Amino acid sequence: MTGQFVISKAGHDKGTIYMIVAEEEEFVYLSDGQLKTPENPKKKNRKHVQPINRMADSGLCEKLNDGRAVRPEEIRYAIRQYSENQVSKM
Repeated sequence: MTGQFVISKAGHDKGTIYMIVAEEEEFVYLSDGQLKTPENPKKKNRKHVQPINRMADSGLCEKLNDGRAVRPEEIRYAIRQYSENQVSKM
């Protein structure tokens, strides 16, 4: 699931789009590239996020899976591309 977009279903950030940057058994670590950077991700229970059937581009997913450094700008750009794509479909 690393590199997948999700929407927060619970908490003060309900409705926010994040990208999964790491995962554990019951928790995922989320980044939006602004408040929650890849270096300091938000830890959230899996049942409190709604997966979106969309992944980041393969280059970014590869960096996340290999454990290489990912800049916050890359995540912001990927989320913005996804959001703009959704708006244009409407």
